[in-house]
Amino acid sequence: MMKSGLLRLSESPTAKRIITRAPLSRSFAQRFVAGDTLREALDAARALNDAGLTVSLDYLGESVASREEADEAARMAIEILEAITHEGLDANLSIKPTQLGLDIDEAFCRANIERVLTRARELGTSPGEIFVRLDMESSAYTERTVALVESLWADGFTNVGTVLQTMLRRTPDDVARLTALGSRIRLVKGAYQEPETVAFPDKADTDRTYVECMETMLESGTYPALATHDEQIIDAARRFTWERGISKDSFEFQMLYGVRRDLQTRLQEEGYRVRVYVPFGDSWYPYLMRRLAERPANVLFMAGSVVKEARADGAALSKPAMAVGAGFLAGLAAAIAWRRRR
Repeated sequence: MMKSGLLRLSESPTAKRIITRAPLSRSFAQRFVAGDTLREALDAARALNDAGLTVSLDYLGESVASREEADEAARMAIEILEAITHEGLDANLSIKPTQLGLDIDEAFCRANIERVLTRARELGTSPGEIFVRLDMESSAYTERTVALVESLWADGFTNVGTVLQTMLRRTPDDVARLTALGSRIRLVKGAYQEPETVAFPDKADTDRTYVECMETMLESGTYPALATHDEQIIDAARRFTWERGISKDSFEFQMLYGVRRDLQTRLQEEGYRVRVYVPFGDSWYPYLMRRLAERPANVLFMAGSVVKEARADGAALSKPAMAVGAGFLAGLAAAIAWRRRR
């Protein structure tokens, strides 16, 4: 109920206007979004690199309506790649196909992606670098995105991969397709409202599929990215790799900027590779609402991550405004939903 409400709010212009104008909600968003500008994102990436963490930079935006917007997104993607090289960052790029024009024209989108991948290849210090991840969107785009990666690989662009969501019933087959190709996969649980015909309604099925796909990917040797904050799944990955003798250098954990920084640090100190997904830009509203909606408990989870970090540091709760911000967003979401029902 809360998940569907938050996802509806992520698409509501009225809710966006109310929430983005509220100072407390914007303050809360700043915890999980690196800033509005590339400079702010680069500074955040530098701080993470200095802490031994790698980065994936994501200029927020999706479902653009014009060729001009898509061209601008491609230009920004190339600017990000050039900044990564210029500043010597250990980072790569994430971008959504609809941000590059997939809803406008597939050939146009493909041309924009090729522009980005070509520049990434030129800037890389070895074949396959700088790596570019095509973020996955709703199930309406899954086949098109997977097929696009296959097509790009067929044309020699091996510095591209995508994301698969284990809430979708088709994902084990997609894992098989992309691991056979040799492409890198980021595995996530999923953050979109989907019908039961294509997605598991129960969290237990999503989690079970995650572990099964994770094990397939870890044995494939294609450098998978395990994107999760679920400590049970993280522990399952640690056990599986230890039992199978899989090197810690052959995969990475990925986590969201601002979420469980204590866990990020602990895994890095244990010798695991950890990459932090760093979003930036003024289109933070739908991103944040989907993160809250991934699981209804995420509203409390995000606030709770602040509490856990403070305890891990042995500090008093010095950031109560963040927890208040989480409660504020949840209360505001409920209030807007109630008003709409009325």
